[in-house]
Amino acid sequence: MSKNVIFIIALIFLINACKGQNKMIDKTVVNELNIERYLGKWYEISRYDHRFERGLVGVTAFYSFREDGKLKVVNSGYKKTLNGEKSEAIGKAKIPDPKTPSKLKVSFFWFFYGDYYVLELDKNYQWAVIGSSSDNYLWILSRTPRIEKGLYNELLNKIANRGYDVNKLISVEQKAD
Repeated sequence: MSKNVIFIIALIFLINACKGQNKMIDKTVVNELNIERYLGKWYEISRYDHRFERGLVGVTAFYSFREDGKLKVVNSGYKKTLNGEKSEAIGKAKIPDPKTPSKLKVSFFWFFYGDYYVLELDKNYQWAVIGSSSDNYLWILSRTPRIEKGLYNELLNKIANRGYDVNKLISVEQKAD
């Protein structure tokens, strides 16, 4: 066999492997999202580790309306300890398709937007599971700094059933309110 044939066969296997991985993760969003009920403060309970939040604890997100109809997003946390230096990022969010309000786009830098998918949401808007079009991002959020262990385990089961690796979640230390 020539090197080109081997390369093409290897490339086909790689493409098929990647396609298979994408099908394993269920990124279906909630059917309904009342954005007004979603506004306010959310505590980050756990997340996948990623560079823009690495080392932060006490992380919260605060959502409010802007004058232009978009959402103002204020993410804040503390570097390394709850008494550490405060870090804050102010961004914006929009709903590109009003038919699917649970698929938002968020930007913290100029006009570069990332996906913000509301995958799971409590009917009383007390907790949420957030993902994106990539399976590299995942958050569990709550209206309170802590959630009950039983609820947390229930959310882990929901996430695992979607195909996410729950072992990659890191717990976020929170201040008591």
